[in-house]
Amino acid sequence: MKQHKRFNIIDCKGTPYEIGLQIGKGCSDNITKALQMTIGGLSWVNNAEKSDIIANAMKYLPKVKDFNPEFVEQLRGLAEGAAISFEEAFTLQCGFDLGGYYNQLSSMCTSFAVTGQAAENGRTILGQTIDWVPGCPMDMIKIEYLDGVMQLKLVLWGVAEYTLNAEGFGMCANGTWGLVEKYMFNIPMCSYLDKAMRQKTLEDAMEILRANSRGLGYFHMASSEKQMIGIESIQDDYEMILPQNDVLVHSNNYLTERFKPIDLASIVVPDSPGRVERIRALINDNYGHITPELMMTLMSDHDNYPSSICRHVDQRKPAEAASETLAAFVMIPEERVMHISWGNPCQYYFEKYIL
Repeated sequence: MKQHKRFNIIDCKGTPYEIGLQIGKGCSDNITKALQMTIGGLSWVNNAEKSDIIANAMKYLPKVKDFNPEFVEQLRGLAEGAAISFEEAFTLQCGFDLGGYYNQLSSMCTSFAVTGQAAENGRTILGQTIDWVPGCPMDMIKIEYLDGVMQLKLVLWGVAEYTLNAEGFGMCANGTWGLVEKYMFNIPMCSYLDKAMRQKTLEDAMEILRANSRGLGYFHMASSEKQMIGIESIQDDYEMILPQNDVLVHSNNYLTERFKPIDLASIVVPDSPGRVERIRALINDNYGHITPELMMTLMSDHDNYPSSICRHVDQRKPAEAASETLAAFVMIPEERVMHISWGNPCQYYFEKYIL
């Protein structure tokens, strides 16, 4: 039987430092847990000392200071609020990039966006499952910046932020992995996503991604104005993914032809092509009649269980390789609303959160 369970919302407003301080205090337990998981995981996989991991993370700092100084100030506040060092806070934020650097595996998610003729009443709807290590902490944060930008964020692992912007656009993210001959210390994901989602138009947000998203994942954005666009990248290149018939879908494998020769999805997440084709088929079967409620139902799909859209732990695999759907969300940018299931959508109801 399904359960009702809600995230507590941490309300934050003020300067970047003040917002960080409020996040640090409100999410301190989960930040500490996420930091321990990050350092512990990287240490175990790579036989690396904590000091070495932090030293590698700090290589990103000069670029981040130049690119997004407000984010650095927010992290200084977060560190104080959570009672950790700035270096630890910055290392946590670079967790995904460090995972790529150390060849550690990342999340396995399935995302979608529909609008126009695909959706009932033409509304824009976007969302995804968030698949990750069982027990990984998540937080719900509402932010109001001094320039008036407001956001509702579902935060995974203290790092990945799935954001709805009050200006009327939202963002989804999937992990992708390409063969890397030479790792490039590009601007880390935490910094460019933060800056992109503080913009007041989808066009400005996507311009930041075009210039800075490199080598770590796939992102797509969709707006209340029926705009949708995605971006895939490798270490030194990117490609824009355009909707087909008002539909965008993605998982963890590259769709860009010239990136496919270095795509590691067949090794890392061999079920990814099946999941993206499954969500595409489910949407096509209901084309023209897509509603938020229908997508909440479709995200419970168990085709190819347990490596399904609604992912469950595969008991045949070792514990360190375990992954499951920790949450799923559906955004309606026009209404400034997110519907979120706490865990597997087959087990938890979607709860409504209003920006």
